[in-house]
Amino acid sequence: MTNKNIKTLLIVEDDKGLLTQLKWHFSDYKVITATNQKDALDSIRRYEPNVMIQDLGLPPDENGVTQGFELLQQALILTPFMKIIVMTGNEGNEHAMKAVKLGSYDFYTKPVQPDVLDFIVQRAFHINEIESKNRKLSQNKNIALTGLITSDETMLKICKMIEKVAPTDTSCLLLGESGTGKEILANSIHQLSNRCDHNIVAINCAAIPETLIESELFGYEKGAFTGANKTTPGKIELAHKGTLFLDEIGDIPLQTQVKLLRFLQERVIERIGGRTQISIDTRIVCATHRDLDAMVKAGEFREDLFYRIAEIQIDIPPLRDRRTDKILLAKYLLNKYKEQQKSNIIGFSEDAINAIENHNWPGNVREIENKIKRAFIMCDSKYVSATDLGLKLTENTPLNLKLVRQNAEISALKQALISNNNNISAAAKSLGITRPTLYDLMKKYDLN
Repeated sequence: MTNKNIKTLLIVEDDKGLLTQLKWHFSDYKVITATNQKDALDSIRRYEPNVMIQDLGLPPDENGVTQGFELLQQALILTPFMKIIVMTGNEGNEHAMKAVKLGSYDFYTKPVQPDVLDFIVQRAFHINEIESKNRKLSQNKNIALTGLITSDETMLKICKMIEKVAPTDTSCLLLGESGTGKEILANSIHQLSNRCDHNIVAINCAAIPETLIESELFGYEKGAFTGANKTTPGKIELAHKGTLFLDEIGDIPLQTQVKLLRFLQERVIERIGGRTQISIDTRIVCATHRDLDAMVKAGEFREDLFYRIAEIQIDIPPLRDRRTDKILLAKYLLNKYKEQQKSNIIGFSEDAINAIENHNWPGNVREIENKIKRAFIMCDSKYVSATDLGLKLTENTPLNLKLVRQNAEISALKQALISNNNNISAAAKSLGITRPTLYDLMKKYDLN
């Protein structure tokens, strides 16, 4: 076994003679040893072992708390994917079964028989490796949606819609406030399409002066106007075989809308100053924060163009309506900047979490990102506070007591699950309830 492929095995045993014997026996692995719960948890944090052999009969700590089951539960909270093999005495079958119910991978009865224990450990490493590969494969399947962080039911439905729509050439219109993630979804549509090997060409229609928007879209021939020193293809032409993303299409002037409509109908363009028709094969994805229906009624946006670009319309909810996404996004961004800045910040204080949940977030995801950046500058402790974020707590409590209780339970459940990476045991412990109670509440509120 090369150093590159060596696997880490943690052995927790208070019998130092047996511990030495086991360490010598498993010398092909990188063996870490511990004789008590504290040292074992420190080793898990430091070395992140793949497999742990644990004696369930560890003596109580100085406070009289039994260490065996407590260590098992704490270890699974720290590393949910680690395989734990518990060892018990001859009369320990009842304890072994309890350990398996709590999440241990397997159990072994003393006295130690090397061949049997070898087999159990090898199989544990093998299963751990297979599960690790499966998780990576699962992540790779969702790579096209990288950047979209959500647990909101509406957003998850949008993700499923995009998965269905993306392989087609249907024109898509993304509607939503600024900062809700329209560009990320547009990129996801392209990456999941049959055109993903070609370019996605984006143009922000609101950022280009009215006098230049036509030349940006359609290109121009040399000498077409003053300053046209060479023939230049437009954005539509550059998107041939790929995807054309027209961001803020509601800001395109009416005169340009006519030419854009002609292109969508005939799939040919003429550069400014040119006479040659150029055939273009591209997929159209548009986005805007403006109300196009109202603009059509007001005569500010062509109705026929609207129906051409909105074969599939996707309405993206603002962050204030995606209640569970607030803390999820905040946590994701905090971890992201922690890695970039090599910061010692651990997480959010309770008042910060309450402030994040209660803030209206008119700037959506962009605003929450700005607040997290601010917090990194202002925070002087290990926990980001509401003051660091520049937020204040607001009271917006419904008067119906049943509704208050229901909303509070749903919010607490989702927050606990998200904060503990969907580890049921850890979430139940943080809520101060048992696993069966947590499962009952999840079933009650349809939280899968």
